[in-house]
Amino acid sequence: MATTLFFLLFFTPFLYSAAAPNHNAPQDLVRSSCINASYPSLCLRTLSSYSGPTGTPRDLAQAAVKVGLARARKASTYLKTSVTGKSERERAALSDCVEQMAESVDELSKTLSELKHLRGETFEFQMSNARTWVSAALTYEDTCVDGFEGVDRKVKGDVKKKITNVAMVTSNALYMIRRLDESGGLNR
Repeated sequence: MATTLFFLLFFTPFLYSAAAPNHNAPQDLVRSSCINASYPSLCLRTLSSYSGPTGTPRDLAQAAVKVGLARARKASTYLKTSVTGKSERERAALSDCVEQMAESVDELSKTLSELKHLRGETFEFQMSNARTWVSAALTYEDTCVDGFEGVDRKVKGDVKKKITNVAMVTSNALYMIRRLDESGGLNR
């Protein structure tokens, strides 16, 4: 009886911990996935705090695109409200940038829709679309910043800071899409 009691008291915690599900699995996947992203610390910060599912490479790719999309929309709103009180040249640059960001939002929206509807028979084609659209979003974001040559340094700096942040999370989204593509990630 004493041996049984000793066994239960001493070994039960070890047996339970070995059989318990790993609730850190999604966080472990985020950590291991972000390690080679373009911007690892930003990737880890944005996806670790993401409130939706992140338990599979597919979830991570969708989450990364959603983060990029949210930041692109927020930057676009900022740009639209920044026009007042600016010079004609600054207003033109901001207006062009708003258009570029609208295109970026469109590309990221198409990407998210594609990732939500992946099918086995068209997986490779869909992943090609996703990579192309996110790459296009990055190009629009870069073009937005390029339009601020010859503009007041403060205005240019503020815009560049916002858009660079969007481009960084978008670049991480592209990495997650490539990672999903490499994993063949329909069921993962």
